[in-house]
Amino acid sequence: MSEPTDALAPRDEEHDPHFEPVIKLTEQVETKTHEEDEDVLFKMRAKLFRFATDSSEWKERGTGDVRLLQHKETKKVRLVMRRDKTYKVCANHAITSDMRLQPNIGSDRSWVWKVAADFSENPPTSETLAIRFANAENAQQFKEAFENAQKINSNLAGGAPASETKPEAESAPEKKEESAEEKEEPKEEAKEESKAEEEKKED
Repeated sequence: MSEPTDALAPRDEEHDPHFEPVIKLTEQVETKTHEEDEDVLFKMRAKLFRFATDSSEWKERGTGDVRLLQHKETKKVRLVMRRDKTYKVCANHAITSDMRLQPNIGSDRSWVWKVAADFSENPPTSETLAIRFANAENAQQFKEAFENAQKINSNLAGGAPASETKPEAESAPEKKEESAEEKEEPKEEAKEESKAEEEKKED
């Protein structure tokens, strides 16, 4: 006598064994941003614009955190800004000494500057950028940090550090004193010669 069959009844051969997946989709994959070897010197939320020369108007590039990053080994500082959510780079350039932050007309919370090579696009492009902050205080903090980064990069590109040139500056007065003593010796000899001549005349 055959056993009654029920399509909905569980069967031994249809059990669902557990298998570990080859790749766990919940595991986070480490992605490199090329910022791992840099320290954040400055970070603040702002909105970035670029000037489109073809249409002669400002176009928004993105909103996010603008950061000044210093490399741990070379000590060079660059500006990097990524868009919110997508983290797409909208600004990436070195801070050079020839850059000048100009106040935007009619606003005390935004700055305008020119970049010879911005690496947010490939290939790098020459851009005129403008950045706007929430208030004037934030804008001033950015300006101070930006100019400080310029000094850091300028000192790295310059010659010997100031500490190495100090000993030479301190030795200069010693040379002057020696020359003064050398000048006084001939004067004393001249006085002795004049006294000898006067004694001869008296004799």
